[in-house]
Amino acid sequence: MLNQKESDERKHLSGVQRKLEAALEQMQATIENYSREILETKRYIYENHLDLAEKAANRIAVHDSVAFGEKAIKERGKLQKLIQSPYFGRIDFAETKGSKEETFYIGIHAFADPATAYNIIFDWRAPVSSMFYDFETGPAFYEAPAGKIDGVLTLKRQYRIRHTQMEYMIESSLNIGDEILQKELSRNSDDKMKNIVATIQREQNAIIRNDSAQVLIIQGAAGSGKTSIALHRVAFLLYRHKETLTAKDLLIISPNKVFGNYISNVLPELGEENMAEISFDDIAAGLLGKYRYESFSEQVESLLEDEDAERIARIEFKATNLFVDQLQSYLEEADEHYFVPTDLALGSFGVAKEKLLSEYRALQRLPVKKRLRKIADDLIEKYKRNTGKRMDAAVSRQIRDRVQKMFRFADTLSLYQNFYHAIGREDMFCFSRKNTFEFCDVYPFIYVKLYFEGGEQDYKSIKHLLVDEMQDYTPIQYAVLAKLFSCNMTILGDSYQRVNPYSSSSVEKIRPYFAGCHAMELCRSYRSTLEISGFAQKILENKKLIPIERHGQAPTITVCRTPKEQLDKIRHLIDQFRQSGHASLGIICKSQKQARLLFEQLRTAYDAMALLSFDSSEFQDGIVITSVHMAKGLEFDQVIVPDVADELYKTQMDRSLLYIACTRAMHQLDLTCCGEKTEFLN
Repeated sequence: MLNQKESDERKHLSGVQRKLEAALEQMQATIENYSREILETKRYIYENHLDLAEKAANRIAVHDSVAFGEKAIKERGKLQKLIQSPYFGRIDFAETKGSKEETFYIGIHAFADPATAYNIIFDWRAPVSSMFYDFETGPAFYEAPAGKIDGVLTLKRQYRIRHTQMEYMIESSLNIGDEILQKELSRNSDDKMKNIVATIQREQNAIIRNDSAQVLIIQGAAGSGKTSIALHRVAFLLYRHKETLTAKDLLIISPNKVFGNYISNVLPELGEENMAEISFDDIAAGLLGKYRYESFSEQVESLLEDEDAERIARIEFKATNLFVDQLQSYLEEADEHYFVPTDLALGSFGVAKEKLLSEYRALQRLPVKKRLRKIADDLIEKYKRNTGKRMDAAVSRQIRDRVQKMFRFADTLSLYQNFYHAIGREDMFCFSRKNTFEFCDVYPFIYVKLYFEGGEQDYKSIKHLLVDEMQDYTPIQYAVLAKLFSCNMTILGDSYQRVNPYSSSSVEKIRPYFAGCHAMELCRSYRSTLEISGFAQKILENKKLIPIERHGQAPTITVCRTPKEQLDKIRHLIDQFRQSGHASLGIICKSQKQARLLFEQLRTAYDAMALLSFDSSEFQDGIVITSVHMAKGLEFDQVIVPDVADELYKTQMDRSLLYIACTRAMHQLDLTCCGEKTEFLN
């Protein structure tokens, strides 16, 4: 066996690092050569009188040198990372067909020995590397480009190499997760999400390497790593389809800028560029134009302030698949009956209404307004051909106006408002304030607008869409996505983590809008200790959740007699945090209003404290005060949930928010209240 003892492994590591350092020196020399070439070519262009052809040729040479130089700089970055930590795993594999046993060291990037061109480190995404995640020692296989390769895994080792030093090596006949996973999960959180290539579990690997699903929906329990897994899946797809897929072809719909910043490290750590980020509010802003509307966060905050029964009824009514079906049926009915043509006569030139109806139906692929414009343009063109005359501008306008009026409604808003009249539910539509849509109307209105006017935004260049926090988006939002995007998708979330349970979605609600849809589930939770997971389960039980076996302090609930006593308790917990080894503390309030008030009460005593609001764009470690809505998707070493009183946490929406707040904690959870604690904690 190659490198049988730990001392042999340490020697092997030193040898690999020497080769990496030599390759790094060579790459640095290559970069410097490109830099000199670029400068010399630019100087040559500047100092000499060149004709156009020579100038063009030299500019192309500069462009090529810049491109090659940028590629070399990217490779240099990979080598610098590999020197610090060349690999994290090893497998020894013998094919069934009698070939000799081979050793594969697995790292975040591949590296070939410059002398032999043979890979001495294999990329974690390579086909052979899948066995490291999928099998214990014994019979194993992997899917190579040439087909399935069967054999026997005779050895599996895991390493932790940091800052060029091997901290430990573990002989692993079991699945990844035991000693190494425990060590990793016990560490403190960082200010950004990190890659998890060394501890990917078998069920996570199946999601990452799923290359067949057109639309993959991931239902993942709190702390199951679903967002991280989705990003590793993106990195895998970029590796697998490197000839046809780049980061520019990808787009993520994330809940807010803070979350986007929090996950921004993962792809660069994996050697890939970050993809563009957008929110559903950004999509709405691009499609609504002049129309004003309430954002999702404003809707949630409004419901926390006032549980208006009529408003909730409107939200619930528009958050079902039945509502989407009704709206689609209405538009089909409109398409069939709302265009009522009349005979059109212009002197000796005329068009019968039957001909106009035929043309309207032939253009069904276009939005209504574009159809009407096309019919009018065709009539004007036909008039020119038949009469040999140019039509007067006033007559042209008259034709366009008459054709437009053949459709029963002149604008999207009147067509949308009529929908509620058509189904006999006028009570289900009203503005939140003057000429401002309630959020529950934003995407139904966009759905109608796409039918009537079309959309200015073009997403045809996107080849893969990632949608996070799927539970917070309604069926009508997915129906709009299906119209805007024709690419493959990864959709992920947790139906138990709903900031607005009146309008949440599940896998079953999303499926109808996408063909080729697969659903996979992640039930094992890695974030919280058993004590925190058990505590959260009593608030809102997820019977499928399987917490990882990791112990810590039991959560505490402190009931205070006065607001001052509660504030003093929170200060005491903050002081304890500052004396601990923890890196991040999240103080998670029910609403943004409550978070702002607490921040003002505490800010003078703690300089490094930060308030995360809907306007924030960056996540940071240390002490953070925020709302449950903003905390979704984030994690903290320690969490304080203040004001868990029965008067504040009393509805099903509140129960869901309390569950989300508690499941942000990795190692320690403390709750405080003034007066009676909420019944959800009994």
